[in-house]
Amino acid sequence: MAFFAVNRVGRACVCSMAGLLAAGMTLGMQAETPGAARDAGTLANSAAATGAGQVTTAPCELAPQGSPYIPLNFWLYPALVRLYSLGYLDPAFLGLRPWTRLSVVHMLESTSARLEDAPDTAGNEEARGLYDALMKELNIDAEGPCGKHRGEFRVESTYSVERGISGTPLHDSYHLGQSIVNDYGRPIEGGFDDYTGVSGYAVSGPWTLYLRTELQYAPSAAGYSTALYDLLSQEDNVPPVGNQAQADIPLGPIATKADTRLLEGYLSVHLWGHDLSFGKQDQWWGPAASGAYAYSNNAQNIYSFEINRSEPLRVPLLSRITGPFRYEFIVGSLKGHTDFNDPWVHAEKISMKPTRNFEVGFERTVIWGGEGHVPITIHSFLKSFFSFQNVSYAEKFSRNDPGARFGAFDVNYRMPFLRNWLTFIVDSEAHDDVSPASAPRRADFTTGFYLSHVPGLPKLDLRTEAIMDDQSTSSSVGGKFTYYEAEVPQGYTNQGQIFGHWMGREGKGGEAWSTWHFNPKEWITVNWRRQKNAKDFIPGGTTLDDYGVQVVKRITPEIELDGTFTYEGYKAPVYRAGEQTVTATTIQLTWFPTRKVSF
Repeated sequence: MAFFAVNRVGRACVCSMAGLLAAGMTLGMQAETPGAARDAGTLANSAAATGAGQVTTAPCELAPQGSPYIPLNFWLYPALVRLYSLGYLDPAFLGLRPWTRLSVVHMLESTSARLEDAPDTAGNEEARGLYDALMKELNIDAEGPCGKHRGEFRVESTYSVERGISGTPLHDSYHLGQSIVNDYGRPIEGGFDDYTGVSGYAVSGPWTLYLRTELQYAPSAAGYSTALYDLLSQEDNVPPVGNQAQADIPLGPIATKADTRLLEGYLSVHLWGHDLSFGKQDQWWGPAASGAYAYSNNAQNIYSFEINRSEPLRVPLLSRITGPFRYEFIVGSLKGHTDFNDPWVHAEKISMKPTRNFEVGFERTVIWGGEGHVPITIHSFLKSFFSFQNVSYAEKFSRNDPGARFGAFDVNYRMPFLRNWLTFIVDSEAHDDVSPASAPRRADFTTGFYLSHVPGLPKLDLRTEAIMDDQSTSSSVGGKFTYYEAEVPQGYTNQGQIFGHWMGREGKGGEAWSTWHFNPKEWITVNWRRQKNAKDFIPGGTTLDDYGVQVVKRITPEIELDGTFTYEGYKAPVYRAGEQTVTATTIQLTWFPTRKVSF
C-alpha cells in the first residue's frame, strides 16, 4: 500500500488537512459532489414552454440544505453497516461517524440502481429490505430546495431507559474496567437506574439546531475505599492530597445522582459540502463495533467546535489514485481533570477510499494545556498542531509543552471473492508516534471480521473482534503508556471515562456478536465480551467476562421496545475479594414520531 512514508504519516495527515480543507471549500463553491444534488440545491424545478398559453416557471432558489447528525445508538447504523457489508452503500466512510441524515440519503440514492439490477439472491433480498426501510425512514428529509418549504421542526424521539443492576458494577474505564460500555458516560450503580430523554431538531436553510437532553438517576453507592483511591492515584502520579474529586476514580461514598444532562446539543451550518458546528455531538472514529481508539461515545460528549467534510470530496487528478476523501477536525475542552485542570483536546482525521471496497484513515489527537501548565491560546494550539518531534524533558514540563500526542490508523476492506459477505477491519492507536503504521510494536490493535450473512441462513450475521492494548514494549508498564502521559496523568478521559476505546490501559480481550435479523428494525443478538488488565498495572490484575442477549421489537411502526440482559463475572482483588457477579436488565421504550412541522 503506497500511503505515505510511514514515519511521516502523522505529518502528512495534519499538513494535508489544511490543503484538503482549502481544496474542499474551493471545489465546493464550484459544485457539490454529484450524489449530493439535493443538498447542493442543483435540482432546477423549471418547465419549458411546449405550447401556446404555457408559462415557463423560473428555476427554484438554489441553496444548501442543513441536516442533523443521526445519533450513534439509533437503529439506522446497524442497518447501514450491514447494507455496506452486503456489497452496497459504496460512498459510506465507516471510520468517520456519525453521518447526517441527508448524507445518508445521498449514499442510498447512489445504491438504488445497483440494487435494482442485482440478481435475486438471498443476500440481495436482505439488502433490498434494508434499503427500503432506510429510505422510508429518511424520506421525511427528501423535499429538497425545490419544495415549497425552507425549514422544518421535528421531535426526533422520546424515550425512557429503565435499568436494574444486581451486584456491584464497575464504572472505571481508566483503571479497573466497565460493566456498561459505550453508553455516553451515564451514571450506573447497583439497584435501579433511569434515563428519560427527548431529542429534536429544527432546520432552516443551511442551519440546523439539534438538542437531546436526559433526566438521569442512579442511586448512592459505597464507591472505592480511601486505600484504593490512594493506590490508584499513586499509579497515575496524581497527588491524592488536594485531588480528592478525581472523576476517573469513584471514591466513596457516592451520592445519589439525579441530574438533567445535555447529551447532544449543537448549532451547525452546511457550506460547500462541509458542516461547521459548535456544541456537544456524537463521534465514532473507527470501523470496529466494540469501540474506537480515537473517539467514541464511551464518555460524555465534549463541547467543541467542529469542521466536518460530510460529503465525499473528489480532488481532480489526486482522487484518481486516492479515491474520494472525507476529513474532520474537532477542538474543545476536557472536563473532570484536576492535575492539570481543564486541558483542551484537538483531533483531526483524514479518510480516503482508493477503491469502493477499501477505506483507510489516518488520525491524530493532542491533549494540551491546562491551568497552571500551558495557557490555552492560539499560539499554544498551533504549536501542538504542528509538533511532530520529540521534545526535551525540560520543555515537556514548561509552558512550551506541545501536549500528549496520539496517532491512529484504521482500515476496512470488503474481502476479495467475498465482497458481499466478509468485511475485514483494523483499528490501531499509538502514543508518542506519528502513526501506528510507523511503530506497530508500540501500538494498540483491534482486528476483526464481519460476516454479513451466513450461508444458508441469510438473516444471521456474525462479528468477532480481538483487542490488544498491552503492547510488547518496555514502555507499556504500570499503565503509563496507552492513553496516559505524565503531564496529563488523567489522560484520555472526559468526566472520568475514556473517550476512546473502553479496553483502556494495558488491557486485552475481545468481543463477539451474532444477530438474527427478523427485519431491519427487529432483531435478537447474543454477545460475549472479555477485558483483562495486566498485573503490573493493577495489583492482582482484573478479569471481566460478560454474556448478553438483546431483543429489539417494534410494538407499532413508531414505538420500539429494546430489552437487554447481561450476566457478568469479574475478578478485581484490589477492589473486592473473590469473583463478583453482576446482572443488568435494561428495558428501553422509544417513540419515533414521523410527523414534522414545515415552514
